[in-house]
Amino acid sequence: MTTLAERPAPVTQKMPLPLRRPKATTGVWSWITTVDHKKIGIMYGALALVFFVVAGLEALLIRVQLFGPNGTVLTASQYNQVFTMHGTTMVFLVGMPMAVAFGNYLVPLQIGARDVAFPRINAFGFWIVLLGGVFIYSSFFLGGAPDGGWFGYTPLTSSPMSSGFLPGRGPDFWAIGLIFLGIGSTTSAVNFIVTILNMRAPGMTMMRMPVFVWMIFVIAFLTLFAMPIITVALIMVYTDRHFATNFFFAPKGGDPLLYQHLFWLFGHPEVYILILPGMGIVSEVLPVFARKPLFGRAVVIFSGIAIGFLGWSVWAHHMFTTGLGPVAVSAFSLATMLIAIPTGVKIFNWLGTVFKGSIRLTTAMLFSLGFIVMFTIGGVSGVLHSVVPGDTQQTDTYFVVAHFHYVLFGGLILAIFSGFYFWFPKFFGRMLNERMGKINFWTMLIGFNLTFFPMHLLGLYGQPRRTYRYDTGMGWTGLNQIVSIGSFLVAFSVLIFLVNVIFSLVAKRGAVAGNDPWDARTLEWSVSSPPPAYNFAEIPQVAGPDGFWDQKYTEDDQGRLLAIPSGGSTSAKPESDGSGIHLPSPSIYPLVVAIGIMPIAYGAVFENLIMVGAGVLVMLFGMYAWAIEPSTEEH
Repeated sequence: MTTLAERPAPVTQKMPLPLRRPKATTGVWSWITTVDHKKIGIMYGALALVFFVVAGLEALLIRVQLFGPNGTVLTASQYNQVFTMHGTTMVFLVGMPMAVAFGNYLVPLQIGARDVAFPRINAFGFWIVLLGGVFIYSSFFLGGAPDGGWFGYTPLTSSPMSSGFLPGRGPDFWAIGLIFLGIGSTTSAVNFIVTILNMRAPGMTMMRMPVFVWMIFVIAFLTLFAMPIITVALIMVYTDRHFATNFFFAPKGGDPLLYQHLFWLFGHPEVYILILPGMGIVSEVLPVFARKPLFGRAVVIFSGIAIGFLGWSVWAHHMFTTGLGPVAVSAFSLATMLIAIPTGVKIFNWLGTVFKGSIRLTTAMLFSLGFIVMFTIGGVSGVLHSVVPGDTQQTDTYFVVAHFHYVLFGGLILAIFSGFYFWFPKFFGRMLNERMGKINFWTMLIGFNLTFFPMHLLGLYGQPRRTYRYDTGMGWTGLNQIVSIGSFLVAFSVLIFLVNVIFSLVAKRGAVAGNDPWDARTLEWSVSSPPPAYNFAEIPQVAGPDGFWDQKYTEDDQGRLLAIPSGGSTSAKPESDGSGIHLPSPSIYPLVVAIGIMPIAYGAVFENLIMVGAGVLVMLFGMYAWAIEPSTEEH
């Protein structure tokens, strides 16, 4: 497949002018109209970081409410809305966009491409995720936010509007908003798959791709097949509420368990959509700071594929107490134990990479090592949930809350911070302060364990999850106070990170990074920091799995590293200014199409056909203008 960035200039009677993205690369308009995968990656990351702060504030509200018995900070209704939005935000507006952020920025660079396969669809995906987040959060001002949990179990969310049981619009905002976000996730998945399969540099075979690219590849397929499942379930929730279809309304013959099957058939692959990018980040960071190749690299890759495949076979371990029957329960219990094998294999590979390495304890390395330990703890408690009698006791207690936070926060978030500290110099050309970074790491690690480890004990002592207050005599006060103090320590660590970013980037106090400050191994470090719009003046030739490392070093007869005199330059020629390189031109129309979906969504919530019609017209205009707009401009 020939991509726009690879096509030769058209033959004309006059000398062809080079077609390049316009030079207006600064200012707000350049960001609004950009289709550059790097800028879109930065915008995804900034968006996810904003929502991470919002979700953190929601978590602090929850912990202030539960600091002592009979809390009065939030009412029952407010508490339900806050914890629902906290979970929804962390999963759909932090975890998934953050994975797309790193994938957008790094995948083309790591495979030696100049952009993603569909740059404008890439921009559309970002705008629709941003507007989808705005849409869901606007529910706070339009009648109340969703309050049925981030999983939206029926009949809490599907009771008909006319029943009076749930007169609010919160479940409608939740269902339509997630459909909204699913469109963006699906477009990103298609883009990643086509880019990785068709745009790799010469010599970049599948098994030479960086592990991070492999993990993005796996989650792209998971997303592509998982999102339609939740979309179907959400459409059924909406039609139950507005058209009395009664898919899930038991008094009219529906089955609420059908929703649970649909949700968790999406929801458990979703767990791996969130965690596999973190595994990919760690697999890139550890070899650099251990100064060793990744131990058992092929095994790490195939373990990631196995996790993605087996993730489809364990959804019902969330439903052991719903009366599935002994055969189904036994099968899903066995599958849950089985999926721990490739995960454990990865952990041993990471430890093998570190073993006897020349370790540099940078902030990025510390976060990756912290990931291994915290994720292992979460994995062990996850295996406990495969034991049906134990899971029956732990279900709907704080033990489960502890488990999935060790997996998702101790896994994904620690890995994301490792990635930030590792690639920040490449993204922005400046280093983050290492001393502040290490304070960030230790306060986060200590605060994280103070917050979530006592939840195991609270669960074993019987505290149910999703309860907004508890009585004095329950014996849970001391542990809840430790949890709340830990949560504020985590918030303090995030504040340190934000100050570090401002210190480095806004105040321009961070040291200038150079192209390769870590002596890294993959191709993105072979270009300037930040990279030029065209990424590579000349498409690199790849000779091994560590594409850039192989350009910098060779070995003598005794296996000792020898630096190659060229110093890892991708070309012996002076660096080109990119003249003659074809790149797609900026466009406003991806944003216009995304804006058109907003009134359609609001019209669906409020049953307003005029709003729906207006949104359709805007969307069709944007699509038409998008179709006829030239894909390139002459420079």
